[in-house]
Amino acid sequence: MSKKIVFTKDAVPPLPIFSQATIANGTVYCSGNIGCAVENGDLVVVEGVQAQTRRALENLSMVLKAAGSGLEHIVKANIYLTNMGDFQKMNEVYAEFFDKDNLPARTCVAVVALPLGACFEVECTAVVPEKMA
Repeated sequence: MSKKIVFTKDAVPPLPIFSQATIANGTVYCSGNIGCAVENGDLVVVEGVQAQTRRALENLSMVLKAAGSGLEHIVKANIYLTNMGDFQKMNEVYAEFFDKDNLPARTCVAVVALPLGACFEVECTAVVPEKMA
């Protein structure tokens, strides 16, 4: 089995104890992404579930691109919300990033808390297209 750690400076940097993603045997396993940005060298969570969803999916897209994949190649996505009352608002933004004819399998669960006080997190498993593998 081959294993490759993925890193891109285009996305928010990971904490020192995990990677942005790992590729093994043509599959990309992406770590969780919350909706944050780097401001003045610090990680800052953007305001509101829709902004966090958008920023997290943008970061995830950059990580997948660095892995030779993309959002369109996601097989399974896992969403974590701190408030299920945000489900509809989150889905409105989520739908902007995916072709309705190529939606990945997805789970969405409520959690008590997320890192840095975020209200949204996404992680995924994707494939690397054969031409890139």
